[in-house]
Amino acid sequence: MRTRSLELAVGAFIVISVAALFFLALKVSGLSSELNQPSYKVYAHFQNIGGLTVRAKVTMSGVAIGRVSAIELDKKRLNAKVTLEIYNDVNEISTDSVASILTAGLLGEKYIGIVPGADDTFIKNGDEIEQTQSSLVLEDLIGKFLFNKATEDKGSAKAETPSAAPATTQDEF
Repeated sequence: MRTRSLELAVGAFIVISVAALFFLALKVSGLSSELNQPSYKVYAHFQNIGGLTVRAKVTMSGVAIGRVSAIELDKKRLNAKVTLEIYNDVNEISTDSVASILTAGLLGEKYIGIVPGADDTFIKNGDEIEQTQSSLVLEDLIGKFLFNKATEDKGSAKAETPSAAPATTQDEF
């Protein structure tokens, strides 16, 4: 009888532990806060999304105002079409706002930051943010820096070569 109650206690402990881990995983992932949040869709086009993923944050002034719900290739424009779900309580984003893909820290996660504009008209469900700034890709920046250094070194090497014309002296005249 004593082993039966011990087995039930261990089983209850395991069930409670799994439930606690599930709850913790929901809290850490941020899913619990967005499950029942009503939102509207806004679209933005980017030349390079550079590692942006679905469910990435959408922020304004550092405050989360939505999530990225879809990323797809726009076959007409040949660029990335990003679908943003903005929370309904954030309903005064002006039409001249700028959406930029930013990085949290040096090598952190990518997210979209919206800088509000000054227009009196606001974005509605299904509208598009016209002004966007693509992601800065670290590899591209390093490549450009190295290419500029290589061309700079070639230019300075040409300037240092002596001319082939003989030097004239005062006595030759």
